[in-house]
Amino acid sequence: MTVGGWTIGQLLRVLHRTLRLRLLDPADRLGARRRGERAIYAFWHDALALMPLLVTRVYPGARAVVMLSWHRDAEIAAQAMRRFRIRAVRGSSTRGWVGGLRGLLEADARGEDIAVVPDGPRGPRHEAKAGVVQLARATGLPVVAVGAAARPAWRLGSWDRLVVPWPFARVALVASEPIPVGESVEDARRSVQAALARVTRQAAAAVGGRG
Repeated sequence: MTVGGWTIGQLLRVLHRTLRLRLLDPADRLGARRRGERAIYAFWHDALALMPLLVTRVYPGARAVVMLSWHRDAEIAAQAMRRFRIRAVRGSSTRGWVGGLRGLLEADARGEDIAVVPDGPRGPRHEAKAGVVQLARATGLPVVAVGAAARPAWRLGSWDRLVVPWPFARVALVASEPIPVGESVEDARRSVQAALARVTRQAAAAVGGRG
C-alpha cells in the first residue's frame, strides 16, 4: 500500500502542474487565511484528488491535516497525501472517531489547517455526517465548504465516483462563506451539506459542466 500510495501521489503531483486552476472566493476566505484566520475546510470525498491544490497552489507552504478512515483505500490515500505534505489523522464516524477527533484537536493547537470529508469514509455520497459540526464546536473554528470540479475528467466507478482530471483540464475551487454551527447539530449538519452542494454546483458551472 505504501508503494501504491507513493506512486499515486507522484502521478498526481505531475498531473496537478498541468491543470488550469480558477479560484472563486467571494467571502475572501483566501485573504482571511493570509491574515492568519483559520477554518475547517470541508469537501466531498469525490474531490479528494483535487484538494491538494489548496496546499500547492492556493495556500503554498500550508501545514495541513485531513481525517481519513481506517479503510484500506484510505491508507493508500494517506500515503498519496504525504507527497503533498498533507498529514492524515485516522478515524471515522464508524471506527476510531474519538482518536481521530483528538488528533485533529492537537493539530488545531499546533495551528495546522484542518480538512474533513463529511461524507466519508463510505458514504452515502454527498451526505454530510455530524462529525464536522462537533469538530467545529470543539475547536471554535468556522466551517468553510470547498466545492471542486474539473473538466474534462474521469469519474471512477467507486462509491464516491472520484473525480480524476485529465491533463491540462480546467479546475475550479469555490470557497463558501463561514457556516454557523451554533444552532442544533442536525440543523448545522444540514447547513454544511447545503453549502457543499451549492459550491459544488458553482465549481461545475465555472468549468462549463453540471453540478
